[in-house]
Amino acid sequence: MSDKEKQQGKGLKSAYEMALERLDSQGIERPREGRLDETAREKIAEARRRAEAALAEAEILHRDTMASIRDPELRRKAEEEYRIDRRRIEERLEREVREARGE
Repeated sequence: MSDKEKQQGKGLKSAYEMALERLDSQGIERPREGRLDETAREKIAEARRRAEAALAEAEILHRDTMASIRDPELRRKAEEEYRIDRRRIEERLEREVREARGE
């Protein structure tokens, strides 16, 4: 049996299988295949809702602040504070999701 016939006997690979092989060849860890239980999904959903609300609140406050500031230096500082707040909220969300997944 030739190599070509052996490959055909294995059948076609899905895009997912090919992507997993690429991850393996690059030394990247495969994604987890286990399913989350209902409690973990609820915790993740709640964490995402809280983060979404916090981000919306931060954006509203930021826009209000920016509308009242004319000094370029103060505007720059307000922008930096807003970016820091967003990053803090996003990092908290990532941490809560990892904890819910048991990582």
